Amino acid sequence: MRLQNIDIDPSTMTLHVDIMEQKGCFAIVVCDGKAKLTRLPEHGETKIITHQGKIKRVKFDEGEEF
Repeated sequence: MRLQNIDIDPSTMTLHVDIMEQKGCFAIVVCDGKAKLTRLPEHGETKIITHQGKIKRVKFDEGEEF
């Protein structure tokens, strides 16, 4: 699975991510007190699909140049 849960401190409602630990490009998606991290593809699109103001899914469309 590409989405990784990120722990949120419930007392302060903050999250901490060590950006030096991550390789390449990544995105963090937050909704309803949950946070998830995903790495972005080298060539492609990443779409965040919402429904009624909430995140429904994250879709990946990858390709490779010929």
